[in-house]
Amino acid sequence: MTITLKVSPNTKEIMIEYFIDKKRSKTPPYAIFQADEMDTVVTLYESGKAVFQGISADIDANMWKEMERHLNPTKKIEMTNSTEKKKEKKEVYIDPKIYNSTSIGSDEVGTGDYFGPIVVTSAYVKKENIPFLEELGVKDSKKLTDEKILEIVPKLIKVIPYSSVVLSNKEYNEKYSEDINMNKLKAILHNKVLGNMVKNGYEYDYIVVDEFAQKYVYFNYLKSSNDVVRNITFLTKGEDKCLSVACASLISRYIFIKEFAKISENVGMLLPKGASTLVDEKGVEIVKKYGFDKLKEIAKLNFKNTTKIKYLIEKD
Repeated sequence: MTITLKVSPNTKEIMIEYFIDKKRSKTPPYAIFQADEMDTVVTLYESGKAVFQGISADIDANMWKEMERHLNPTKKIEMTNSTEKKKEKKEVYIDPKIYNSTSIGSDEVGTGDYFGPIVVTSAYVKKENIPFLEELGVKDSKKLTDEKILEIVPKLIKVIPYSSVVLSNKEYNEKYSEDINMNKLKAILHNKVLGNMVKNGYEYDYIVVDEFAQKYVYFNYLKSSNDVVRNITFLTKGEDKCLSVACASLISRYIFIKEFAKISENVGMLLPKGASTLVDEKGVEIVKKYGFDKLKEIAKLNFKNTTKIKYLIEKD
């Protein structure tokens, strides 16, 4: 994925400062720098064109888009995505052998949220459970609201065995480093919950993971881990193709909603999900009320929101 964003001089200055320790040794012609940001390569040109390339290009580009919008509210945002082509939407192919099988699936939530933990869940679905899950609405899990999830998941977990792990933001900030990025943490957590299910002796036809990294990359993340679960089928849009993944997604979201509510109660304000400018504004409120150290407990500090929050406080 390649995304191009035109940034103004004030945004350029912040980008240069932010990427100062992440720059590559070689710089392309007419570029101020080229840097690595997790799974994204960022190149800033003298013209003000910022190019984001990689798996997480959309996330990184949107963060700087919000910064540009905040600093220059009257200026029209110029951003293009080279991977967006005008074409008819193809229906997601669902392999009936996998969909109608007995499976263990895993999925995670919270990785795109500045506030709130990361929750990873694996779920075990027998083929005879499929009609019950379809009637419950699990097949269309992406269309479900938080309110609907809070309604159906208690019914779901009475029937479907699962294993979940919650990584608080305090733990996330302690573990995150140049050697352990977001995807590596996700791989470790997926392996943990899958391992828990396998150790329980459930019989299955497939183990399915909602793909967030290519197979060889996923297992490379786990090269130092013990008891690695290896007979995995990786599927993009796994929620649509495998009901155990859909169940894992819903249970993770259910736990995330509950944990997120606890954090909001702890700080005495309703926190927004995601990583938008609304999040930045709430971050500023929290720092002013409790001090910066509070963010270490409830936020993912490596997100660009932290830089923007610091900027807004210094500006104020």
